[in-house]
Amino acid sequence: MDAASAAISREKPASIDGLLELARPDMDKVDALIRDRMQSPVSVIPALAEHLIGGSAKRLRPLLTIAAARVSGAQDDACLKLAAAVEFIHTATLLHDDVVDSSQLRRGKVAAHLIWGAPASVLVGDFLFARAFELMVEAGSMQALEILARASRVIAEGEVLQLTRAHDLNLGQDLYLEIITAKTAELFAAAAEAGAVSAGASPARRKALRRFGQDLGLAFQLVDDALDYSGTSKGLGKNPGDDFREGKATLPLLLAIARTGPAEAAFWQRTVDRLDQQDGDFERASGLIASSGADDATLDLASDYAVAAKTQLAEFAANNSWRPALEDLADFAVSRRM
Repeated sequence: MDAASAAISREKPASIDGLLELARPDMDKVDALIRDRMQSPVSVIPALAEHLIGGSAKRLRPLLTIAAARVSGAQDDACLKLAAAVEFIHTATLLHDDVVDSSQLRRGKVAAHLIWGAPASVLVGDFLFARAFELMVEAGSMQALEILARASRVIAEGEVLQLTRAHDLNLGQDLYLEIITAKTAELFAAAAEAGAVSAGASPARRKALRRFGQDLGLAFQLVDDALDYSGTSKGLGKNPGDDFREGKATLPLLLAIARTGPAEAAFWQRTVDRLDQQDGDFERASGLIASSGADDATLDLASDYAVAAKTQLAEFAANNSWRPALEDLADFAVSRRM
């Protein structure tokens, strides 16, 4: 870990209060738009959507769309519909993922499919995707539509790729990063790029904000993967250990498998490859991940991506109030390690 990454990890948890305050007027409008567009005469749709959308306090991805537009000099409200579309895309993917993964909790609540059933959750996810595309069309930017449509495809590809490589104890770090770039970082990248496009940003600034979003998304996912073995339900919004119980080959697990070697090979084969798990297996896995340094290595890589994200903001003037707010967002992504 380099000095800049180490500095992030030593600081007290970062705050995005400044960013939230800057974006509050815009985000109030985005929230109103989201609640308006998730309505339907079919009562289960708004009820199920509210269950999940209502549990999202910060709405980081639409917040990123707003911030990217404003740091690029946007003065109008062209970014608002795109921000709402981003939230609908994200929520739709969560509904689908929870069904695929048989998740029990989402954002600290019982997963929607356990209340309304898997078919309703999948179909409401489809409804939210449709709403997202309506909003993109209304925003009137073919470039933004192309960016977010492509992101929707890439996310689906990433999820399918992850599904096909589940329980793969030999998954390499490069392929793991390819998976999380697609399934997580792509929407962060698209959210930022769409905001830049709505503001008429130059190609250089558009590229910088896309890269900022991608690196930010990678940092968030890496921290989430590490915290799955050391976090709490309250902090994660889901049950810790879900990745282990589902046999997901995330980086902390892959590093621990490599570092513990033949001594623990049988344990990993039984619990991850065959999913033959017993009481105490998660605690043992967590202990091996911690003692091998796999969790710290994962978090250090997240810090590197956060630093890389912040370097992209050099395209913007230091006295632009949105720039330090976005830098705080990158720090916040990895300060959760503490």
